Amino acid sequence: MARWSRRLEALAFAVAVLAPATAAADERIVGVWITGSQSARVAIAACADNPALLCGRIAWLARPLGADGAPVTDSRNPDANLRRRPLLGIDLIRGFRVAGPDRWTGGTIYDPESGRTYSAQMRLSGPGLLEVKGCVLIFCEAQTWSRAPQGAGR
Repeated sequence: MARWSRRLEALAFAVAVLAPATAAADERIVGVWITGSQSARVAIAACADNPALLCGRIAWLARPLGADGAPVTDSRNPDANLRRRPLLGIDLIRGFRVAGPDRWTGGTIYDPESGRTYSAQMRLSGPGLLEVKGCVLIFCEAQTWSRAPQGAGR
C-alpha cells in the first residue's frame, strides 16, 4: 500500500511540475503575428468554443477596403453564404493543440485568396518567429510569421 501511495505522490508531483510548463508553452504563441506577406496580422489565442485549442483571427489588414471603399470580403469562400462577410475578424487558423516543445498540430489554415482550407502545423522557429505550414496530402507550403510589436493590430 505504501508503494502505491509513493507512486501517486510522484505522479501528482509530475503533473504539478509539467502542467505549468505546458501552459507557458502556449503563452509563447499567444499574441499578434504578422504574416509572411505582411498583408495581415493574426491574433492567436484560445479558441472561443474550445479553450484547450488555439485559433487565430485576422486582426488587421494592409488593405481592409476594396476599390469600392467597402470592406474586403471573403469573396472566394466555397460557402456562398459567407462570401459577403468581411475578411477582418474571420478565423484564419483553427483547432491547434500542443504537440511538443514549441510545436502545435491538428489545426487548419484558411486561405482567403483561394477559398481553401488546409491541414496545418505551427512551430516557433526562433525568437519572435512562427513557422506556419499548410499541407494537402504530402505537399506542404510554409510561411514564417513574425511577432507584432505589443499592442499592434488589435
